[in-house]
Amino acid sequence: MQPYSPERRTALVFCGTGAHGVYHAGVLRALQEAGVKIDVMAGQGVGASAAALGAIDGAARLWDADGVWGGAQPSTFYRWRWPLRAAAWLAASACGLVLVSLLLSWAGIPAYSVVFLMLATAAVAGVLVMLGAGAAIEGRGGPARRRAAGGAWWRLLGAPIDAGTIRGCVGAAIWQLVRGAEPMDRPDARTLGRRYADVLAENLGQPGFSELMLVASDLDARRDLVAAMLREPFRREMMASRPDRDRRSDLLDLAGAGREHAFDVVAAGLVPPLGCDAQMTTFAPDGYWRGETHRLCDRPGAVSRLLEELAAAGVTQAVIVSAVAATPAPHRLTIPRLEVRHRLGEFLAAAESAALRDAMEMARLQFDSVYLIAPGHNPIGPFDFTGAYDEASDRRQDLREQMERAYEDAYRQFIEPVVGASGEHLARATPAAAADPYPGILEDGA
Repeated sequence: MQPYSPERRTALVFCGTGAHGVYHAGVLRALQEAGVKIDVMAGQGVGASAAALGAIDGAARLWDADGVWGGAQPSTFYRWRWPLRAAAWLAASACGLVLVSLLLSWAGIPAYSVVFLMLATAAVAGVLVMLGAGAAIEGRGGPARRRAAGGAWWRLLGAPIDAGTIRGCVGAAIWQLVRGAEPMDRPDARTLGRRYADVLAENLGQPGFSELMLVASDLDARRDLVAAMLREPFRREMMASRPDRDRRSDLLDLAGAGREHAFDVVAAGLVPPLGCDAQMTTFAPDGYWRGETHRLCDRPGAVSRLLEELAAAGVTQAVIVSAVAATPAPHRLTIPRLEVRHRLGEFLAAAESAALRDAMEMARLQFDSVYLIAPGHNPIGPFDFTGAYDEASDRRQDLREQMERAYEDAYRQFIEPVVGASGEHLARATPAAAADPYPGILEDGA
């Protein structure tokens, strides 16, 4: 491994799922404040949204008070679908009414107990109606549909977690940056993707703008799909045909025919492989897939493919950002949580940790220098959007604190020991920046 040098072609790689995006926001803020030179923004999973916003000089939309992770919006991410939530409330009401009727009957007031029993029956009927109506509405929703096997109930029960809120939030943040001065409602995914790609292509090479590479998993093609906006000659080299496969089948050129799918790939990174409906993407009729509609989602192991393509695109120096903590020492087991989303989150965190470990071993053979920014300890799981109890410190931690820790990790693990030691001039906060949401962090870590 060679020492860090700002002269090398450098990629900033974000990987993770769900609430890990708040860690990306803190690291990106620190790197931007320090003036670290980044040539290519790259992302897998929720990191695709950080990379997409960072590439068009919109990283502040991640941590602003009204941004993706700065306000109260994260508490609405990846909730149970609204029919399931409504049915749960009605079922709880029915149980309460049955209990009241039993108590009244035991107290010798049969008339009132019958009334409450009738209300409980109505609530149970409401549960069934709510689930049926929800299944019908969810089945008709979406910009692209494909015939699916199985009963209507599985439209809800097969994908009970709603990823639409976070996709809408990220889409709104991107649209605010690319729509221009004219106030317009956010368009569909294809129009938004085309507008985003056009803005990035027009400003590529300007201060604040960088090249972009994203990865998602195509469930129907059974391969990873890479979307990239690169400058020449790297774009031409990456798009060149290879003897082992047709590059058009798994590569989207955001500077060419694939620009309409820029937001599709970002949205696919926000969809976990289980529990959520995949991002439905319809390819062009004159493309390789001839107008087929495919299902796209995230895959934790896709970070290896992302690093492989970055090396092929001329990147010689990679900075990888992950919110998953290192492997714990013996006798540091945590209490498992039984809720479905937490079980899924634990699986995704373990899969990302294993995939990242393998990817780092291969990256050391592909790049001159590889650096990892990751927390030493992180109690926040992929779906802990309201915070989580930390057994190590015996207190509850929230997303805001996680963003602050990410900011500190970036300075402590990379900016000061690596970039500062290389002799590169670092931008420092001016006294006018009195509204700094992380007061004292820079000074304490200096």
